[in-house]
Amino acid sequence: MNSQKEKFLNIFNSIDFQNITDHPNILIAASFWDRERYCAAEICYKFMRLIDDMIDNHKAGNLHMSDHDKMIFSANVDEWLKMTITSLDCNPLQKELRAVIERFRIPLWTLEAFARSMRYDINHDGFTNLQGFLEYANGASVAPASIFVHLSGLRKQNDGSFKEPPFDVKVAATPCAIFSYLVHIIRDFQKDQLSNLNYFADDLIDKHGLTRQTLRDIASGSPVTPEFRNLIKEYYSLANQYKLQTTDVIDKIGHLVEVDSRLSLEIIFDLYLMTFERIDIEKGNFTSSELTPAYEEIKKRVHGTILKFQD
Repeated sequence: MNSQKEKFLNIFNSIDFQNITDHPNILIAASFWDRERYCAAEICYKFMRLIDDMIDNHKAGNLHMSDHDKMIFSANVDEWLKMTITSLDCNPLQKELRAVIERFRIPLWTLEAFARSMRYDINHDGFTNLQGFLEYANGASVAPASIFVHLSGLRKQNDGSFKEPPFDVKVAATPCAIFSYLVHIIRDFQKDQLSNLNYFADDLIDKHGLTRQTLRDIASGSPVTPEFRNLIKEYYSLANQYKLQTTDVIDKIGHLVEVDSRLSLEIIFDLYLMTFERIDIEKGNFTSSELTPAYEEIKKRVHGTILKFQD
């Protein structure tokens, strides 16, 4: 065993797989970076989670958002975005975020795009068509993924500063971001429906002879219908297209990033792939328990990715 692989296995053995609950795939993969870069990712995703959870938690407890609530939440998003520009000494997270943005040259468009998707969540109830969902995903999924790819592609200079990645991070991040989002929509179908969240596009629901109520009924325990399986199959097929594009991207940028970053890219993709492989269109019930891997399975998968990794 070479020293590089031994180093990765030592890091692997230090990860507390059981207790990583927020953004587990991202933080597991980022664990193979240097500690400073890992902390930068943790701070960025904690900041994004603040506004995302606030909106989702409100929707989970309310079937509809009032005009008054929309105004308040929109103002909260505006204030959230301002935190990326100004720094207040009395707000530790804000100070940390500003320091991370400056030191790691985080592209501000990622946070602006994420804010746009949050505003969409506030003012809309789902998606009228698939294209609308994909446009929304540019902020909700591609933007956070681009931060991960950006941090992966940075190269530390002799003076301690970081040089920006030698490739377009949005182009590189998009296939895996959309692949993972489509996979998560299928994985989280039951949980989302029971929390008043629906990410399936209305035009595809209608195309397969379904309604939003049908989806909620299935999530609540009604039998899975052939029509619902066909809806899942359409999302699965689209996810597969983005999966193939992701492998191409990793092949193209692999030699442009440091070896630990290349491993992190392969790990995060493999963890999303692990969930994708659990989807059984013909016989599955599409419950959260069926589609969510246990931490022991995740740990085993990461170990296997390290062993087969070629540096």
